[in-house]
Amino acid sequence: MRTLQEIQATLQVAKLDPAEIQPSVQCISFSDSVRSGDYCLMELDETLCKCIESGQSLIIRGDKDEHAVLCSEDKTYNLKIADTSNLMLIIPDCKTPDQLPSDPSTHLIHCQIYGFAKSYWELKISRPKLKKLKKLLMENQYEGPSSEKERSSDYPKYKMENLMESIQASEQEIMQQLQLIHACRIEGYWRILEFDYEMKLLNHVTQLVDSESWSFSKIPLNICLQELELLEPREMIEHCLNCYGKRYTNEGEVFYALNEDDVCKSSALMLLQNAVKFNLSEFEEVWQQSVPEGMSTRLDQLKGVALVDRNTRPQVIFQLKVEDLSENTPERFNSLFNIREKWTQEDIVPYIQGLCGEKQTIGTLLTKYARSSMQNGVKVFSSRRPV
Repeated sequence: MRTLQEIQATLQVAKLDPAEIQPSVQCISFSDSVRSGDYCLMELDETLCKCIESGQSLIIRGDKDEHAVLCSEDKTYNLKIADTSNLMLIIPDCKTPDQLPSDPSTHLIHCQIYGFAKSYWELKISRPKLKKLKKLLMENQYEGPSSEKERSSDYPKYKMENLMESIQASEQEIMQQLQLIHACRIEGYWRILEFDYEMKLLNHVTQLVDSESWSFSKIPLNICLQELELLEPREMIEHCLNCYGKRYTNEGEVFYALNEDDVCKSSALMLLQNAVKFNLSEFEEVWQQSVPEGMSTRLDQLKGVALVDRNTRPQVIFQLKVEDLSENTPERFNSLFNIREKWTQEDIVPYIQGLCGEKQTIGTLLTKYARSSMQNGVKVFSSRRPV
């Protein structure tokens, strides 16, 4: 341990004027137990610092074959090791200039180095990896209370804590995705409804609306549940209303307003699910006939779930769900250019807009992964690399 006299002698040798430096001196030495690799450093932005300071948890997620990510309550960050040319010392007792004593008298402070590192974890906000979520839930789709599958315990079921262990996303992002894929909590487990069963529930609701001459924008919840509870469980009917409608209260009574676009889109998927390609004009006619009376079908309701090929004779439409494509950006573009050599911006945007990262636009994505050209006076995009 250095003494104050030794420090003053060192200042004289270095020809430094004590009046021009801080009166407090911090002497740094290595602890006997210091070892490399005992500590990992992580660079946090202001938002993550506030999360830690408020008592929230930051969780690292990822299986052995996956790239690790760090999740807060509502965001996901990629973890990347960044090397540094300088050795970083971990000194818990070291003080910054504003923490040193303010009086002019000289103070001697001894600090020990408890660890050191040559690299640190760098964080970059990223898109959550949610495709695995639906894949897990599809292993055991809910087909209704009378299904034989519900009597067996051999099929996998997942609670929220199970999903959070497996999915590389924050809890809030997982919850948002569960709502997006119409997942439902049944006996504490998250389940996804088998599509035919979901359509069966929706048909019960729309047929009741038609028979009662209700407006699609004002469906009374209590009467709806009372009328349909003999056909399906009340919680399933209410779940269907939550998936396809918006809940609101009027004069103390709960109502739902069905979303026309969502209802029409589901009817289209019902028609397209077993067809490789469908004659477009025939499809549009059958589609309009299949939706509840009073609702109107439009092709723009199918953005991200179906694609029209206008270069064939006759023109055709086929199912292409954005959720079935890769989450990896280069792989997504490769798949799209395998399906179609040239895309208009209107057609390709629904399939790539979810790939945009923080401060990234559709334009920058297309510039990086596609080449633009003019075809019959229309701007089209093709692959930058051979497909």
